[in-house]
Amino acid sequence: MSETQTVDQRPYAGPPARNGVDRYFRISERGSTFSREIRGGFATFFTMAYILVLNPIILGSAKDKFGHTLDTGQLVTATALVACVMTIVMGVGGNLPLAIAAGLGLNAVVAFQLAPLMSWPDAMGLVVLEGLVICLLVLTGLRQAIMNAIPQPLKQAIGVGIGLFIAFIGFVDAGFVSRMPDAAHTTVPVQLGAVGRLTGWPVLVFCLGVLLTVALVARKVKGAILISIVTMTIVAIIINAVADIKSWGLTTPEVPDKLVAAPDFGLIGHFSLFGGFAKAGVLTAVLLVFTLILSDFFDAMGTIVGISAEAGLLDERGQVPGIGRVLFIDGAAAAVGGIGSASSNTAYIESAAGVGEGARTGLANLVTGGLFGLALFLTPLLTIVPLQAAAPALIAVGFLMMTHVKHIDWDRYEIAVPAFLTIAAMPFTYSITDGIGAGFLSYVVIKTVLGKAREVNWLLWAVSALFLVYFAIDPVEQILGVK
Repeated sequence: MSETQTVDQRPYAGPPARNGVDRYFRISERGSTFSREIRGGFATFFTMAYILVLNPIILGSAKDKFGHTLDTGQLVTATALVACVMTIVMGVGGNLPLAIAAGLGLNAVVAFQLAPLMSWPDAMGLVVLEGLVICLLVLTGLRQAIMNAIPQPLKQAIGVGIGLFIAFIGFVDAGFVSRMPDAAHTTVPVQLGAVGRLTGWPVLVFCLGVLLTVALVARKVKGAILISIVTMTIVAIIINAVADIKSWGLTTPEVPDKLVAAPDFGLIGHFSLFGGFAKAGVLTAVLLVFTLILSDFFDAMGTIVGISAEAGLLDERGQVPGIGRVLFIDGAAAAVGGIGSASSNTAYIESAAGVGEGARTGLANLVTGGLFGLALFLTPLLTIVPLQAAAPALIAVGFLMMTHVKHIDWDRYEIAVPAFLTIAAMPFTYSITDGIGAGFLSYVVIKTVLGKAREVNWLLWAVSALFLVYFAIDPVEQILGVK
């Protein structure tokens, strides 16, 4: 790490600490109070509690290579448990008001990229490997080298592409968009609704949910996504009680017999560290792990720096206090997410809500983590949310991720074309991996034909070579006589 002086190393200048907790978390030193930290912890939880609904829905709606699905109740337990533990670890070890939970976008990679190629334990094993690699990169100092290897516009394009991919998943899961029947012999792959138009009450719930969500987001209402999910779930319960509805899909919105139940830890520890390499092939598995690292590592860096800046904790050189510990914990969270079958966990930008309420230390995380722990016992309540009530949140998240497109210089074709291919290929191929590969390869090719090959970092050359083999795997196998 740099010898730059961090906030933690600055000469003491704050009021005297009241007690041991104050001294440990530097509450008074950072200009905060116990009440602000507690309020901040509550605010952060309520703005990101939607993940307790969305993560089980995204992971639970996918099937692995063998047609197996994950139990929704067990997924709620896994999601809450890992978020609880790692949020508290970040608070105690990193001393930042930075909550951790299953990453949106990352869970989409696991559900729709990894699982179809292997079993669920194999997929979660690759998530564990992703986290371990990130920790290794932090310890060896390669973190900075990898970040410098990928141009900032491509990093932004990856985020935008994932946003569009998430939004597309939301439209499909809600039934707003559906695949055209193969028997139609049409070149149009998808259509509006199930029959070319919107039909049924469930789709209406989704449409109203989208309007409510975007309205709340536009007004910058705190907890907008959670408010929308809760409101539309209540509406769906009422509609289900009075209307004749054939199917809501995976989840039927009905009032549960009980609101509290013992958590089901059945998915904890169900992972195979190297099983994915045997099922999907070494090259594919390596690229999938690399995709997870890209999706997690850079997004986490942006979130950590952004939240620290918002809290006024950056030093004079713009560095985060204890960045090594913070990044290591974030990497460990990814691995623990795989161990718990909750998908890769990472730092949440919604932590800004807690900062807005005055949180400046890791004490706020103890509150947020404690509330996630309480959610372990609310599985019956969390498993009545239908896809149509939760999917609008995916549309909103997609929009928020899409806003990064404004930072890309569209007048420079050497940047704009790879960025476009990255963004477009993800939803159009239903593959985050393919989008990243298309962007990297086109960037290297365009730089080369422009006589700027030396500007491309060697790491990017190496990764692009892997992607070239990945895309050309069929002819390569034929040439080598593999099949």
